Amino acid sequence: MAEHAANAEHGATHAGTEAPGGGHDNAFPPFDATHFASQFVWLAITFGLLYLLMSRIALPRVANILKDRGDRVAADVDAARAAQEKAEAARVEHDRTLAEAKAHAQALGQEAHQQLAAESDAKRKALESDLNAKLAVADAQIADMKAKAMSNVESIARDAAMAIVEQITGKAADPEKIAAALASATKA
Repeated sequence: MAEHAANAEHGATHAGTEAPGGGHDNAFPPFDATHFASQFVWLAITFGLLYLLMSRIALPRVANILKDRGDRVAADVDAARAAQEKAEAARVEHDRTLAEAKAHAQALGQEAHQQLAAESDAKRKALESDLNAKLAVADAQIADMKAKAMSNVESIARDAAMAIVEQITGKAADPEKIAAALASATKA
């Protein structure tokens, strides 16, 4: 038993240096100083190949992609500027056309207004002359009727005076006296 305890103690002191298989006293190979030279060589070879691969294949492709994207963005910006300038020119042309259309519409409206005013004035003058002619005819008719009425007034006045005198006095009036009275009344 004592022997077994000694072996266990001996095993515990050497456990850190023994390989997992239990037979060798070697360190982990990448950390073993005896392998550093070959590891540096392989590191240099791998780094060199990776550098060549990146510098000759991958980075030129990435650079081409970035250049193509930059060119495409620049072309799109130029196209957008051209489209903006074209839109601005179209807006200016539209504004000019709209202003011309407004001016033309105003001219047509003013011309139509003047034409309607002239037609209205001509119709008004025609109606005024027609009404003036009708008024002259009506005035002539009124003057004629007035003259006829005035000629009848004397006979009506004589008849009325005779009827009034007869009514008041109860006798028939003298037509010559009534005619003389009417003549003196119309002179005054």
